[in-house]
Amino acid sequence: MNFALILFLLLAATGAVWLADRCWLRQRRGPDRAEPWWVEYPKSFFPVILVVFLLRSFLVEPFKIPSGSMLPTLLVGDFILVNKFTYGIRLPIVNLKIAEVNRPQRGEVMVFRYPENPSLDYIKRVVGLPGDRIAYRNKRLWINGEEITATANGQFSYVESGLNFVSAELLAETLGERRHAILLQPEVPSVHLSGVRWFPFRDNCAYNETGFSCTVPAGHYFLMGDNRDSSSDSRYWGFVPDANIVGKAFLIWWNFENLKRIGGLIN
Repeated sequence: MNFALILFLLLAATGAVWLADRCWLRQRRGPDRAEPWWVEYPKSFFPVILVVFLLRSFLVEPFKIPSGSMLPTLLVGDFILVNKFTYGIRLPIVNLKIAEVNRPQRGEVMVFRYPENPSLDYIKRVVGLPGDRIAYRNKRLWINGEEITATANGQFSYVESGLNFVSAELLAETLGERRHAILLQPEVPSVHLSGVRWFPFRDNCAYNETGFSCTVPAGHYFLMGDNRDSSSDSRYWGFVPDANIVGKAFLIWWNFENLKRIGGLIN
């Protein structure tokens, strides 16, 4: 469901009634007659819908985390806020950038339109910038030939869908200026080769049993989930073009099952 499109259509419909009443219907009706319901209700809702549309399109947009691919940073059921203008001002619906503000940086958590189905929104962490050489072999990450160190920080357990209990290694990793936690399951391969699809610029990547290496093309980004072994990400479906960027996740504003997470910044 394209909520932005639905909101725009409601805005257009209520705005048309408001404009018609202001320019024509009011004079025709006369000062002594009450507004019919089909004029009164749209006129009442129009300013509310306008404010919501502008806020959601250009400032912040709420999202709900549906899966555990970003554990332990984001939990299933977290409601988050996404800054819509950090990476540039874009026209709603078409997502066309009309003004440059900042470019994504390594380590930032980004919401984007899934390249294989742009009607779906995904959330992952930025690992590779345009021109970067990314390698991930034997659970170790290299960027432009430099290994990104990950420090052991204990264990992390959680329950997957289907009531599967998972115990993973908890590590601390630093990308750019951001230090964050990741999860690794030693028995799981770095990449499931059978799950790798054909995608644009697939020739920029080389895969084998130990992992992969990729050169990020211009205007694209390489993203991975913090829950490295339970994440469908750029390893499998490729690079995220700049045109698919939605915004930068920055705040957890609600979680029904864990109220302590309310107000937590997303690192």
